[in-house]
Amino acid sequence: MNHKRESSRDAGKLEGRYANHFKVGHNNFEFVIDFGQFYPGSEQARLCTRIITSPIYAKALLETLRESIERYEQAFGTIQND
Repeated sequence: MNHKRESSRDAGKLEGRYANHFKVGHNNFEFVIDFGQFYPGSEQARLCTRIITSPIYAKALLETLRESIERYEQAFGTIQND
């Protein structure tokens, strides 16, 4: 499966959101990934986006993130998990 397709030229029209809170769930058929924001003093995270995808595309996302983090660390150094 080729998951590395060219992005749309309309990417400038996308809405950007900051996320520092992530929740992932799954069943036999799909993965559900919630993105949100959590700040000190808040009782809970504010969820802003939910992505639902198939297991094969979730795995493609994992590989894409892994490759991107490797390139980032080669350019800027190891990301610390403090």
